[in-house]
Amino acid sequence: MLDAMKTIPVGMLGTNCYVVWSKDSRTVCVIDPGAEPEAIAAAAESFPFRQVRILLTHAHFDHIGAVGALARKFQVPAAELDPEDHPIYRSRENAMPPFAPPVEDLPQVTGFAPSEDFQVLSLPGHTPGGSGFLFALPDGGKALFSGDTLFAGSVGRTDLWGGDEEALLDSIRNRLLTLPDGTEVYPGHGESTTIGVERRTNPWN
Repeated sequence: MLDAMKTIPVGMLGTNCYVVWSKDSRTVCVIDPGAEPEAIAAAAESFPFRQVRILLTHAHFDHIGAVGALARKFQVPAAELDPEDHPIYRSRENAMPPFAPPVEDLPQVTGFAPSEDFQVLSLPGHTPGGSGFLFALPDGGKALFSGDTLFAGSVGRTDLWGGDEEALLDSIRNRLLTLPDGTEVYPGHGESTTIGVERRTNPWN
């Protein structure tokens, strides 16, 4: 269950880091901490929590830059990421020099542990292990954290490490646009939207 959330755009590419709090489990999920660990940590500490989990929609450098600092601060043993993206997470080629060198001091990474708070959706295309996180809302609705798969009015690019346009469009059309219209969508960059809006207006639908 998603009981409260803070959105923190971070880094030179304006990556949306989401800090999601689940009251019953007293868990804070930090989704895609790309940079600015101090701001992300302050947001996490604004909620009463028992544990912190670091969830990654994919492994591109702009989504993982603050993982090490947050893992140390909150004693998180490993970030969680689809295994198909583990090679990208560890790769020295996962960078954009000279502006963005490879991320240093990354902690261990594992697959996703089970959770009663959210469902993991496999969304390959932007990267081989792209993932989304689907949370229930207190009002009965749903909130989807779509990473760089689906944006408001657009979709993720496929010309980077591991991109596959056919797989991306299959993920969007057959796994995301089948969700209820009212599902709130929180992408890796840009403004939020809903599945209904994207089904009606996204040119890639």
